[in-house]
Amino acid sequence: MRDLLFLAHRIPFPPDKGDKIRAWHLLQHLSRHYRVHLGAFVDDPEDWRHCDKLRSICASTYFAGLNPRLGKLRALFGLFSGEPLTLPYYRHRGLQAWVDAHLRSGVERVFCYSSVMGRFVMPLTPDGVRRVMDFVDIDSDKWHQYAATKAGTMSWSPSWPPSWPLSWLYHREGDHLLAWERQVAAAFSASLFVSTAEAADFRALAPESAARIGSYSNGVDADYFSPLRDYPRPELLAGTAIVFTGAMDYWPNVDAVTWFAREVMPELRRLRPDLLFAIVGGKPAPQVRALAGLPGILVTGRVADIRPWLAHASVVVAPLRIARGVQNKVLEGLAMGCTLVVSPQALEGLTANREELLVAEGASGFVTRILEVLGGVNLGAAARQRVLADYAWEACLAGVDELLQ
Repeated sequence: MRDLLFLAHRIPFPPDKGDKIRAWHLLQHLSRHYRVHLGAFVDDPEDWRHCDKLRSICASTYFAGLNPRLGKLRALFGLFSGEPLTLPYYRHRGLQAWVDAHLRSGVERVFCYSSVMGRFVMPLTPDGVRRVMDFVDIDSDKWHQYAATKAGTMSWSPSWPPSWPLSWLYHREGDHLLAWERQVAAAFSASLFVSTAEAADFRALAPESAARIGSYSNGVDADYFSPLRDYPRPELLAGTAIVFTGAMDYWPNVDAVTWFAREVMPELRRLRPDLLFAIVGGKPAPQVRALAGLPGILVTGRVADIRPWLAHASVVVAPLRIARGVQNKVLEGLAMGCTLVVSPQALEGLTANREELLVAEGASGFVTRILEVLGGVNLGAAARQRVLADYAWEACLAGVDELLQ
């Protein structure tokens, strides 16, 4: 077996967030075909206990501790160096030395997960080493979306979010990060994204690298996320439940649930007082925790298993207003045979159509669609079949093997 260097901006296990889910399945797949040497950052103290799991499938590992507070301080140096703030945030001498040693030892394949990890193999990679970058999403565009949010154009509160100087800072990051993404794409053998639409958008932004830009979709473990098992009803899930799942310290999720709780739920509860909106996910931000004080809102925090919450939901929603690529939360809901109501942004990159889920725009659109589901519309069987047909992980990852060869 050949050696492969795999670098990730976040430890790929446990697969409890969108980026970690994709990275974990990719790492498992590659470990069947290569001796994988894994270098990754650990930014959550809880994740250190999972290192042995990764050591069991890798030939060697290097885990670099990352303190988010110190990382943000380092990031400010980017204002003086003219680079995107993301790069100094992830600077680490120990990981760089480990990577350099593996490159000198004769590793012929490098797979980087997230554009920032390209810095560790640029420009000193020996000739003959094939480098593949998984950008996943166009991160620079997310920063531009954040800039719009900070300017208040997407706000749901007169006091949050603030505007200048954060809107300027985020717009700067979007511009500088796009320049970095283009530099990486030009240097790597192939650049991958989470959907054909995302790849097409990046080709327009980086036309000089268009011939080396492709995609592979996120998948879902349809055996694990299966409606064919009996799941106990969570004790806190009372009444008729609308469920949202996701990491609740992630800004697009925070924005989505806050908007839904404040703009959609009051009208729904006026018509259906029994409705409960359950926000299911770890590390809820202060804005999310504050929602628990509103009528009919439940904030769970981290749960051991999200499947019972999906299995007993009357409706699963994904009201994202800031989004790029394929949403794992949508794939998991489809796999569980749930009837989903999603925003157009949450649908981006998926092959699912309106026979398998419902699309809603604006507060009134979500109210209308959710009432349709509560009135008897059930798309669960069609949703499950879509996942089985298009989103098995092994099929999604087959193209990665070809690129590495």
